[in-house]
Amino acid sequence: MQNTAVYTLVNPQNGNLSLKLLSFEDNRYFDHLQRNNYYSLIWVTEGDGQAKADFATYDIVPNTLFAFSPYQPFMLYSDNLKGIALHFHPDFFCIHKHHNEVACNGVLFNNIYQPPFVHIDADSEATFNMVLTQMKAEMHQNALAQYELLISYLKIFLITASRLKTRQQQDVVVEASSDQKEPFILQNLKDAIEQHFKTKHSASDYANALNISTKALAKITKAHFNKTLTDLIAERIIIEAKRELYLTNKTVKEIAYELGYEDEYYFSRFFKTNADVSPQIYRASVGFGRGAMA
Repeated sequence: MQNTAVYTLVNPQNGNLSLKLLSFEDNRYFDHLQRNNYYSLIWVTEGDGQAKADFATYDIVPNTLFAFSPYQPFMLYSDNLKGIALHFHPDFFCIHKHHNEVACNGVLFNNIYQPPFVHIDADSEATFNMVLTQMKAEMHQNALAQYELLISYLKIFLITASRLKTRQQQDVVVEASSDQKEPFILQNLKDAIEQHFKTKHSASDYANALNISTKALAKITKAHFNKTLTDLIAERIIIEAKRELYLTNKTVKEIAYELGYEDEYYFSRFFKTNADVSPQIYRASVGFGRGAMA
């Protein structure tokens, strides 16, 4: 691989990035905080170091695939990284619209309870290499139905990674079952957040609901998710807000109200603090998927 190998498709209507595939042999692309308006899949084939994403830090090992959503903050710390990065804009491929086909939303992307990476096994490595080779060849030419074929390759890549991560998550659950108390509490916590994140925004709300002290729940949450409970709640709210901004034509005020915020401006500040961009700019730069759920 050479770090000069870059393949890019641009949306001719607005000039935005549609799809980008690049090989890298150092860390210069990721050595500063990234907040991109597109999805990023970063396959580290060689090297080690640390990855920072949202509020947590993770170790980098060879053959790891990182997956980051639009405006999800991340940064890779390493001097010896090698690999391939695959970026795609929601206007090129909407993971919400194609959820039933690909099912990567909530697995690879937008999963606040799991680290944003998957370890690549030999079978998946062979599939990824085959797909990426085909994508590079297709991006070299402007042939009939180019976008459709590239989307098909992207789907294969995402499905393969999603299946692999699902299997690895199931293995982790089996290993954790030896300690029954904490996984039981954590599952109840996840259920509670999913049910109440639009109305309950504080850590104490969930501690009271689970009949456990806020301090004890905070300790368990940090140990298992590598995040604070406040961070988990904030991430879940932001994911829902981003989804509404992309998939609907609701005003920011309407979205804020549905998420439990009566003050639109307070919500906008909360969104910008956590997404580093205003709701309006997020909608403008990520796109607006009219009819995306049709």
